[in-house]
Amino acid sequence: MNVFEKLVLPGGAVIANRIAKAAMEENMADADQAPSDALIRLYRSWAEGEAGLLISGNVMIDGRAMTGPGGVVLEDDQHLQRFRRWAQVGRSNGAQFWLQLNHPGRQMLANLGQPTWAPSAVPMDLGKMSNRFNPPQAMTEALITDVIQRFARSARLAEQAGFTGVQIHAAHGYLISQFLSPLTNQRNDGWGGSLEKRARLLLEVIKAVREAVSPQFVVAVKLNSADFQRGGFSADDAKSVVTMLNALPVDLVELSGGSYEAPAMQGQARDGRTLAREAYFLEFAREIRAVANMPVMLTGGIRRRAIAEEVIASQVDMIGMGTALAIEPYLPRQWRQARNFVPELPPITWKNKALASLANMAVVKFQLQRLSKGRAPKPGVSPMKALIVQQIAAALRTRQYRRWVIARSGS
Repeated sequence: MNVFEKLVLPGGAVIANRIAKAAMEENMADADQAPSDALIRLYRSWAEGEAGLLISGNVMIDGRAMTGPGGVVLEDDQHLQRFRRWAQVGRSNGAQFWLQLNHPGRQMLANLGQPTWAPSAVPMDLGKMSNRFNPPQAMTEALITDVIQRFARSARLAEQAGFTGVQIHAAHGYLISQFLSPLTNQRNDGWGGSLEKRARLLLEVIKAVREAVSPQFVVAVKLNSADFQRGGFSADDAKSVVTMLNALPVDLVELSGGSYEAPAMQGQARDGRTLAREAYFLEFAREIRAVANMPVMLTGGIRRRAIAEEVIASQVDMIGMGTALAIEPYLPRQWRQARNFVPELPPITWKNKALASLANMAVVKFQLQRLSKGRAPKPGVSPMKALIVQQIAAALRTRQYRRWVIARSGS
């Protein structure tokens, strides 16, 4: 088995090879929070790169709940033609193209001016940066029901727009991940307590989404292998949740890890071996693969074909790449042509880990911005410069988002 073999999913969808462009938060919505021309140009590069699967960055199911101010929102059909154009470009070279649907829960910046909801009223703990996030309010039963319905509605709209599937984001400390973790879910009703109750939101979302779309439309899940916080969602919990998912029509599970408070998804969970450095959730993936009935995708640090092949040989079904494809969007095509370019960003070793995490994300977004303008990536950019550029852009997008909110409230 190699990375260029096709993969047939349980629902019948076929992925041309085992390489996926994993989700990265682009923050490139237009003034209507719809896909912008820049975002569509960015995905043209990835479509031409020959990955078998493209997964979008966060697409928000509720315009009041944003992971970032430039996030794309899909909650009605008002701008569906823009989404159709995005889907058409992403699929233009034969790739599957899935929208990643998400709700941030408590991981929403305070300056967006919206109320913040979460399973329980547990604030973010980011040290001196904690005040960037409002303390959340515990969700009511009605709000939980609304979220489930919104995931289903957004999935139905995604299918109407021409995407081939959706990925439900249940990782990285966002809302569904917050329900899964006993640190952030301290409820004592039907949505909290035991793992079965903490997993209920994820299971109900999957059921509602599947009912809203056609049988051949892909429904995938992104799940933390662990959140890397003491007393939080563990690897054993992840295995138990995947066992629960076996009873549902889930086409694929992608494994990642971490959250804003413990950003292991950026590579902090590593040891000295090359395989562990570049596929740093592989041990978890092997354990999950042993209990999963559906294909498993591993995302986290992979940038060499030899490592990708080793991951696939270990019975993991797909490999996902994010940063590597931000630096070199044509990497899968290069691998097919036996070219061995290894994309890499210089490490950021700042003492302030929260600030270093923000800088790492800013450096990646700097590459995405360049690609969206038809320019070559610049992986050697100064992290401080990238962070400043990102902060300025975020401030402008925040003002744009707040204008959009005001316009909506007056319509």
